[in-house]
Amino acid sequence: MQLVIPRETQPGENRVSATPETVKKLVRLGAEVVVETGAGVGAGFSDADFEAAGASIGSDRAALLASADMLLRLRKPELAEISQLKSGCIHVSYLDPFNEKDLIKAFAGQGVTAVSMEMIPRSTRSQKMDALSSQANLAGYVAVTLAANHMPRIMPMMMTPAGTLKPAKVFIIGAGVAGLQAIATAKRLGARVTAFDTRPVVAEQVQSLGAKFLEIDLGDTGQTQDGYAKELTPEQVAMQQQAQKAVIADSDVVITTAQVFGRKPPVLVTQDMVEGMAPGSVIVDMAAETGGNVEGSAPDEVVDLNGVTIVGTANLANLAPRDATQMYASNMFNLVEDTWDTETKQFVLDLENDILPGGVIRTVVQWCIRRSKTLLRGATDMSGAEYLLFILMLSIFLGFELINKVPATLHTPLMSGANAVSGITVVGAISLAGTGSETMAMWLGVGAVTLASINVVGGYLVTDRMLGFFKKKEG
Repeated sequence: MQLVIPRETQPGENRVSATPETVKKLVRLGAEVVVETGAGVGAGFSDADFEAAGASIGSDRAALLASADMLLRLRKPELAEISQLKSGCIHVSYLDPFNEKDLIKAFAGQGVTAVSMEMIPRSTRSQKMDALSSQANLAGYVAVTLAANHMPRIMPMMMTPAGTLKPAKVFIIGAGVAGLQAIATAKRLGARVTAFDTRPVVAEQVQSLGAKFLEIDLGDTGQTQDGYAKELTPEQVAMQQQAQKAVIADSDVVITTAQVFGRKPPVLVTQDMVEGMAPGSVIVDMAAETGGNVEGSAPDEVVDLNGVTIVGTANLANLAPRDATQMYASNMFNLVEDTWDTETKQFVLDLENDILPGGVIRTVVQWCIRRSKTLLRGATDMSGAEYLLFILMLSIFLGFELINKVPATLHTPLMSGANAVSGITVVGAISLAGTGSETMAMWLGVGAVTLASINVVGGYLVTDRMLGFFKKKEG
């Protein structure tokens, strides 16, 4: 099986998806590894290093893409490159799947299985494959060093014959992987650190690093099943902004780390808060690349606002490219090794695996798209069972997309309305139940009529009750 490591083409990107050490391990598994010329230069690895590890070097990028059975890269590909991949290829990289719809459609149309490194589930067993955490760890460290470089003063307290210098005050918003590393780094540099996170459960972790945890009562917040902070409501964001305003004004450095996967991050530091800080203060907005937590920040720019420096440098892990590459390459190798068949020397796309299905992007949708094309061409080779499965998968996908875009507070009215229109299901189910022959499809139709009818009646009852809340009571 040929594993291809292409050179990253994003301007300024110095990382790569493999190191000579991980290439050596992949070759030991039985893989044929091909590395594009110059792929590791930015991270300090030469072509000779990769060759010594057992890889072959290729200079024809188009030929490498076309021959790859599995492509291991860091950044998402250009749309034009997807058409160069062969059908059946497995493509692994960051993909930003919620925002890159055209990219996902292109993978599906080409018959390429896309694995998104962002979507690897958070679990004890998958920690060694968690690229988001490995890169965020380095980003948290780099954020503090950037702040230190832009400050007109030092971080630690210093007692000298000339006088005593007080320690810098650092406020870190968000205590995820990046935030915790930023706390630890700022403490090592001698700063006085305060941190806040919407998840009260991380308070103990913050305090264990020697920082003070800012208590703000936002009501029900919590975290997702993967351990990420849940998105706050606009009211909760406003409460957070108000509560941390005084702390921000008193800080020499503010580092924001709050991001919402697949969406624009919340604005946590408003312009009036920035204006309330002393000249010479520094803000590092780690979310600037995806929209920013700070009003006035700009991706890959350093902005001066009334003497306050706002650092919006993107891709922070890339500023430590050798270590970032080592960690990402290790994540990649662990992912490949996890379902590698040592007998056939192949990567097995095992969807029964407890980790891989979380990262594989819309394989069901890819199948639906291919079958849709078949139907549109007028082909009639789809069996009855296959056609029903197609409709079921498409319905699940559309239903998920619908619910996913609706705020949680509107789920009840949405469900009542959706249930009320289940008559559509009843019509389809009646056509199945009325076939006249005792087939499984007929009995499924009978069951669907029964359940959908309950849905219709229940939907109208719930909707009527909800509407009653808005009616003015007489007397």
